[in-house]
Amino acid sequence: MRKKEARALFRAKRAAITDAEANRWNDLLLISFQQAGLPFVAKVLSYYPSGEKGEVDTFLLTRYLAFSNPGVAIAFPRITTDFGIDAIVPDSEEDFVPNAYDILEPATGLKLEPEEVDLVLVPLLAYDLQGNRAGYGKGYYDRFLAACRPDCLKVGLSYFEPVSLLEDTHEFDIPLDLCITPSKVYVF
Repeated sequence: MRKKEARALFRAKRAAITDAEANRWNDLLLISFQQAGLPFVAKVLSYYPSGEKGEVDTFLLTRYLAFSNPGVAIAFPRITTDFGIDAIVPDSEEDFVPNAYDILEPATGLKLEPEEVDLVLVPLLAYDLQGNRAGYGKGYYDRFLAACRPDCLKVGLSYFEPVSLLEDTHEFDIPLDLCITPSKVYVF
């Protein structure tokens, strides 16, 4: 399957999710996340989930990370002018503003360098059995992940199972290390 097809298919699947299903799947995904055997992490890049886009509730996961990794710094992406993202630990939970894509990002906060980040929760629409992902198509995360340490964990989150193969991956695509779903943890 090509990325464009996968994006369209999984946008439609997300749009069909009821609130009750999303709540149940988020709870099950949290259980999968807790059972994934992730190491202690000190610095995490998460993302502000968009309910309108049907994204996984990352706040359940970051609250768990804060509980299980005392002192963890949880950053959120802020778009830069050069089609990149900065990892910003917000000054407060209320300190988010919409960006050009109407995605909430920290207005102010402490910037983490990519090589400081231990774990990245990577947004995606679809992924395949090799850990390749189809995101929203702008390459922001691939550029950030390319600057991270090799041992930085790249964790995708999805309500759905993978497709067999995303056929049109290229050399700049950074694969996931694992993808967590409500029913399974895929390790790549």
